[in-house]
Amino acid sequence: MFKTIKEENVQAEIIEKKSKFIANVFYVETSDKAEEIIKSINKKYYDARHNCYAYSVKNPNENIKRYSDDGEPSGTAGAPMLNIIEKNNINNILVVVTRYFGGILLGTGGLVRAYSEATIKALEKVTYAKEECGIELSVTVNYSDFENLKYFCKKNDIYIINTQYNNCVECTIEVNNDEKNKLIANNDKNNFKILNYKVIKEKNIRKNIEN
Repeated sequence: MFKTIKEENVQAEIIEKKSKFIANVFYVETSDKAEEIIKSINKKYYDARHNCYAYSVKNPNENIKRYSDDGEPSGTAGAPMLNIIEKNNINNILVVVTRYFGGILLGTGGLVRAYSEATIKALEKVTYAKEECGIELSVTVNYSDFENLKYFCKKNDIYIINTQYNNCVECTIEVNNDEKNKLIANNDKNNFKILNYKVIKEKNIRKNIEN
């Protein structure tokens, strides 16, 4: 289990001696996804002087931390951004800070402060969550039991991905192993009956820490 962010994208910006710094924070599950977003940011802000980044990715196949100063003096942008990510113990996160040069040189110390401040300001806007190994599960109940199932999921912080209404109600949910056992094994203790269930796939799941 580790700390990550709930939002898919959060943005903040600062002005430092006429230079504009735009920080975009993204939730990413893989390094491929991080690199894909970096390319899209470079395309979106094609007219900017620099698009510096830092990311930390953790999954069953990867444990990667990377950064880039993108032309800024070495150690003045990406490294301080990654240092903030590491100090906050955040994984599966990408931070890209775009700089539009305002004509005034900031010096190495000024650059470190500006890129750090932009990163911190964006992180102040995020909602933190915990991420852990889990399961995507399909659960079927009668219509008469659906409201009780929804209440159970809300009470236990179980995310309902989608719901299909056919002869019965079929919900796709995200659970960890303990929640799966509580949902399935304790059928008699719950105020609803599971007609059937099916494991769709194993996946990392996020749980809210803050509302």
